[in-house]
Amino acid sequence: METADTARTATPRPGLRERKKQRTRDALLRVALELFTTRGFERTTVDEIVEAVDVSQRTFFRYFTSKEDAALFVTRLVESHYVQAVRERPAHEAPLEALRRAALESWDAIGEAIERVVPLELHMRAYRAIESTPALLAVHLRRSMEVEEEIARIIAEREGLDVDADPRPRLVVAMFGAVMRVTERRWSVGEDVSIAAIRDLTAAHLDQVGPALTGSWRVD
Repeated sequence: METADTARTATPRPGLRERKKQRTRDALLRVALELFTTRGFERTTVDEIVEAVDVSQRTFFRYFTSKEDAALFVTRLVESHYVQAVRERPAHEAPLEALRRAALESWDAIGEAIERVVPLELHMRAYRAIESTPALLAVHLRRSMEVEEEIARIIAEREGLDVDADPRPRLVVAMFGAVMRVTERRWSVGEDVSIAAIRDLTAAHLDQVGPALTGSWRVD
């Protein structure tokens, strides 16, 4: 039987050096996101970020390859959390149902993981700003395509299919990705910037996939 003591032994706390590195990275992230969301991504320089944290440019580039990398760092964390959630869905679920449940449950659980890095509200404001920042949107969309390919391969594996011979895994993931893009665009111009808002919008849009694909849209 696992106790609190054995759990701590199994997952040891990072050492002092590692904790200092994490604090520096998180401080850079917080400052970068604050500047990006208040002054604008294009008008913020790396020099301004490192000056606010009192570190060198070299330190910044030790953690991030670019401003874009810093701006999308937490979004990458969210994407990784979602991919893992898809991997862990029960085998009996149909592909679209597995994607749906993974997405909604990820939105329910991701807040705590984000808060370990930056304030949740700050991340949500930064995430919202992606849509209105061409440089970030381009990187985000390219990364989304990579994530979709990874998920398509996961779906193919769990269904016992060859992803390069059977188009269905990529088709269902592409359709799901399109729903998420519509959701992001609508959420980015709404008044409510919360996780609950984007989760509810995701659920509402997924509920309309079936009728949208098979129903009549004509208004008499």
